[in-house]
Amino acid sequence: MSENTDVVINEISQDSKNLALLCWIGTIFFGFIPSLVLYLVKEDDVYLREQSKEALNWSITATIGYFISFILTFILIGVLFTLVLGVCHLVFCIMGAIATSKGDNFRVPYALRLIK
Repeated sequence: MSENTDVVINEISQDSKNLALLCWIGTIFFGFIPSLVLYLVKEDDVYLREQSKEALNWSITATIGYFISFILTFILIGVLFTLVLGVCHLVFCIMGAIATSKGDNFRVPYALRLIK
């Protein structure tokens, strides 16, 4: 008499988790390039597309921050701003790598959402 109410949960493949992990780690060293490549190439994988979009939004935000800090170095506060931004960039990318290795969605709290 009871209906089959089993909810089908979409499993995230291990390949998607690994590529998302590499995307966040690559963002530490290569900026927006790994996330842009994965965003453009892997259109069929929803999880990977979302994580690469998030990494791309963060790397664009960090690039804008680095540009502003470069301008502010002429009044000497930019050096401090560059150091703070560098630490934030490293921490957020590591947090993204840890979350994606578990298969969780990760959103950087202070990133500009330029790519929807």
